[in-house]
Amino acid sequence: MSSLQPWTPETWRHKPIRQQPQYPDRARLAHVERDLAGLPPLVAASETRVLKTELAQVALGKAFLLQGGDCAESFAEFSEDNLRSYFRVMLQMTMALMYGAGCPVVKVGRIAGQFAKPRSEDTETHDGIELPSYRGDMVNAMDFTPEARVPAPERLLKVYQQSAITLNFLRSLARGGYASLRQISQWNDEFIRTSAQGKRFQELADSINSALSFIAACGVPLDEVRQFSEAKFYTSHEALLLGYEQALTRFDDNEQRWYDCSAHMLWIGDRTRDAGEAHVEFLRGIANPIACKVGPSTSRDGLLALIDLLNPENEPGKLTLIARMGAAKIGEKLSPLVRAVKESGKTVVWACDPMHGNTIKAPGGYKTRRFTDILSEVRQFFAIHKAEGSYAGGVHFEMTGQDVTECLGGAQAISEINLSDRYHTHCDPRLNANQALELAFLIAEMLKGNKGEAQGLGWKG
Repeated sequence: MSSLQPWTPETWRHKPIRQQPQYPDRARLAHVERDLAGLPPLVAASETRVLKTELAQVALGKAFLLQGGDCAESFAEFSEDNLRSYFRVMLQMTMALMYGAGCPVVKVGRIAGQFAKPRSEDTETHDGIELPSYRGDMVNAMDFTPEARVPAPERLLKVYQQSAITLNFLRSLARGGYASLRQISQWNDEFIRTSAQGKRFQELADSINSALSFIAACGVPLDEVRQFSEAKFYTSHEALLLGYEQALTRFDDNEQRWYDCSAHMLWIGDRTRDAGEAHVEFLRGIANPIACKVGPSTSRDGLLALIDLLNPENEPGKLTLIARMGAAKIGEKLSPLVRAVKESGKTVVWACDPMHGNTIKAPGGYKTRRFTDILSEVRQFFAIHKAEGSYAGGVHFEMTGQDVTECLGGAQAISEINLSDRYHTHCDPRLNANQALELAFLIAEMLKGNKGEAQGLGWKG
């Protein structure tokens, strides 16, 4: 570690970097970044420190991480209804996990900043016409025209504005009564209420209401107990466009450390986790809790070296490793990595992203994912940690509160014929509200079945 150069928020600019748009007007980009640097931070360093403390409990096997949200946020689908639907499903999933498994749940959204996406190719071709790839609304537009695909720096400012509004609205839901357990029966949206998952959630809500009535009868003023009336909720996104991240990085006088105040938690993608490149360089210097995607190409030695870079003090709650192997590869690829991390004595949160390794092409050209593959990867993730004496600490989903038809299967039995009904994603297919809640109930059963086993999930709660 002594060979590392001193870190500043701009040292990443001297490193190789991948997955970046080619802005034709670099002077305009620099001007926009200066404007962003003069705007207020989106999150407070104090909130970020609280999240790190809660993630430390996950790392120690005393809580569970639920991280979820859109594949990529968009300007077009930004609305009060969509935000409320998303937050409602996150609350439902949390209740299913907490009540079913009896463990605290740390809620982190892929939201208020998840506007940029890495791409496999820099360009795409349709009908013989080649244009730059769509890299998310943070960079360019989806329309397949030369004008729409030009990266526009002004989009960074629009991302900041939409993220600020999103954060404000989510905070109002979390703290303004909507998240109160007294409202739990109201969280069943119409299209969920009549489903198998809606009925199951209503049974859970009835049980919680009975418990609350008993607690109130004991003389506990429920409305004065913050844990019953409010919800803690944090934001995260992939730190892909580092100019935006640097512009929102602030020095905290209390801790004498730098915080990226664009979100509470940032992560490095599987395509940008090279230890000698810009994304690792930037994230190694911020005090936020950070995460790194761990794909099938990850080597044992490479992962251990990366952990040393990103969490040199072995601080609980600082680093989350998000495995995204695919159902067909996780059994072979993950076990050696989990074993190596455990044997090294490194303290991390292990989470499972069962989405990105399971994308397929359906007839008609739709990108989709099978619910059975997603569930299979989650089950294998839990089984591997159980076998290695490690703790399966969380899950990371691309999901939405909307009634979309983008992933195949689940209790709704969405088929290839149904995909075109409500396929709205701007990038990758997402679980809809029903599928996300169904998965939460199934994970709660896995947690409950392993709770208390000395060599199971490593449960210490």
